[in-house]
Amino acid sequence: MTEVEETYYTDERWQNWLSRVDEEDLDPESEESARLLFNMQDDAAIAVAKVLSAYKEETIDQETALEELRDIGEIVLSEVEFESEEKLMLVDGVQMSLRCVFAAGEEYVAGGPAAEGTIPEHVEAAVAAEDEEDLDTAFAHVVQAGTLVIEDDGELDVTVLEDIEYGLVSDWVSGLDSLQSALEDPEVIEEDEDE
Repeated sequence: MTEVEETYYTDERWQNWLSRVDEEDLDPESEESARLLFNMQDDAAIAVAKVLSAYKEETIDQETALEELRDIGEIVLSEVEFESEEKLMLVDGVQMSLRCVFAAGEEYVAGGPAAEGTIPEHVEAAVAAEDEEDLDTAFAHVVQAGTLVIEDDGELDVTVLEDIEYGLVSDWVSGLDSLQSALEDPEVIEEDEDE
């Protein structure tokens, strides 16, 4: 019996989300709009979680896992074209959150979990680095936190977001929160059909 190669994520799936964003009258303040964007983010995080779980269970090897993560990243992080500046910004926020998810996934597969530090310590270090406008260091710390989330299927306390001023680190940590949820419960989000 030949094993069917699993498709973790497709360009079509991402385009469906973009079409929904394009069609809907999004209001960043409305719960419905926020849910659409979170579902879009969670959906991609679930795909990453499935790759990581397959890698951890040794059903795919390191090279395949890295390839799959890069493929999903290429789909999700590709440039989006909308006429609405606001929608572009909203999707950019989703992409920004997911950027760290892909980087943490790749880092974990390539080198394993961070050897030092805890999730809160890395998040604190990232916030401090962002305050100093050292975004490379900030990103690196959130990625390290991400590898620890992946290793233990999460120990990220989302209340940490309440204490972080809105910025890149809060976006990245939001992505890790999606990844943590996906690792705990990798159920595919059905794209809600319009009633």
